Amino acid sequence: MTMNYKEMLKRARENLPESALIKERFEIPKVLGHIQGNKTILSNFFQIADTLGRDPKHLFKYILREIAAPGDIKRNAAIIGRKISASVVNEKIRKYANDFVLCTECGKPDTKIIKEGDATFMRCMACGAKKAVKSGI
Repeated sequence: MTMNYKEMLKRARENLPESALIKERFEIPKVLGHIQGNKTILSNFFQIADTLGRDPKHLFKYILREIAAPGDIKRNAAIIGRKISASVVNEKIRKYANDFVLCTECGKPDTKIIKEGDATFMRCMACGAKKAVKSGI
């Protein structure tokens, strides 16, 4: 009994375990925090940076530059030097993920930031793609 390619492919897909068919979705935790006086305290900032797999200082510097505000990282929280809504911070974190975390080829978050000489690249560990990134942060 000989099968053509399409029949073999169909049969192989039917025999795949269900976990292989489910596409994993990358979710960034929403920022948790509060406003204290004229400052915004982000209490789960380190968890977000860990989920993204990036240095908290790099992420925070990016956010501060994007919202044009001063800030500081303390032991367990990030402090922005003005009142800002969580939705704005979440939008900036999503933009950071698109620029510095998610692979432009396959869309997966399995990337690393690497420096080669003066250039900075984002290399995808899943598909091997390499993309130049802005290093001015």
